[in-house]
Amino acid sequence: MSRNEGTIDRALRVILGLVLLSLVFIGPQTWWGLIGLVPLVTGLMGSCPVYSMLGVNTCALKNK
Repeated sequence: MSRNEGTIDRALRVILGLVLLSLVFIGPQTWWGLIGLVPLVTGLMGSCPVYSMLGVNTCALKNK
């Protein structure tokens, strides 16, 4: 998979993922917080499958 997420996009995904995961342990303590794994993993990998399908690329670097 090629990288298709920019730095800001990745940072926001990681933050959002961590916030959603915190719902499992603090706050309302709901299992819906596990949805936070999706943005966390895609943010850490730097590649989003949905972006690939739609042809979106927020990464400033040119893919080779």
